[in-house]
Amino acid sequence: MTGSRALFIGRFQPFHNGHLAMIRRILETNDEVILGIGSAQYSHTGENPFTAGERYEMIKRCLDEAGIHEYHIVPIPDTHVHSVWVSHIRSLVPHFDVVYTNSDLVVRLFREHGVKVLSPPLVDREALSGTEVRRRMLKGGDWTSLVPPAVAGYVREIDGIERIQETYKYSTPYGTRENDTE
Repeated sequence: MTGSRALFIGRFQPFHNGHLAMIRRILETNDEVILGIGSAQYSHTGENPFTAGERYEMIKRCLDEAGIHEYHIVPIPDTHVHSVWVSHIRSLVPHFDVVYTNSDLVVRLFREHGVKVLSPPLVDREALSGTEVRRRMLKGGDWTSLVPPAVAGYVREIDGIERIQETYKYSTPYGTRENDTE
């Protein structure tokens, strides 16, 4: 361990097995990970069905069940102003030494502020994306194999499938968003 703290930002809509694999990878070389819940102010839409509090609960239950305790979870509302976004994040989260992301925009923004950014390969990106999990939830497909058991249980507990089916009626259809970077 290097004694460092990493920042991993995602929408976690919902938290899935790819997110968990990334956290395990991050903790191989860092003492702690900060999970920034991006777009924290959005919920009840097809793209963002779950609240920041629900996403927090999904992550906490999953990491606790996995025996991972070296984490912090911080909701991060969007600013919609790229030039101040990194400063906004720094004002909300504890100090971090490195950022993990696969978003080209996030890489650029942090590097412009002199922050070390790593972009490790994603695990099974075709299946392990929030978009695919939500699509399967909407269509009645097998979504539970894509999320940790604690997340599947929590989604059922809050009637998450029903919410996705209801919110889809008045949201952007799946497959129309070009850069889903959760």
